[in-house]
Amino acid sequence: MTTALRSTTLKIDQVIKERVKRLADARHRTPHRVMLDAISEYVEREEKREAFRQDGIRAWEEYQATGLHVTHDEADAWLAKLEQGQDVEPPACHV
Repeated sequence: MTTALRSTTLKIDQVIKERVKRLADARHRTPHRVMLDAISEYVEREEKREAFRQDGIRAWEEYQATGLHVTHDEADAWLAKLEQGQDVEPPACHV
């Protein structure tokens, strides 16, 4: 599958432009490639961050709706057993 490429304009200040150029030269790449890589990495990182945030919101909403939870002590004891190499099931949720 081929993705159509489109040009876009990005205005950056001269200092950033020079930094990108130096980095591109050091990596034997074009400034264009460095900027594309940077944008791709940023978008991927922010998508993951947003997915993590949405998971947290869903978990909070589920807790508010059901009241199901484990206490800190229960979770800590379970994690301690895992750390010791024991293959144990997580604690059961309760209200």
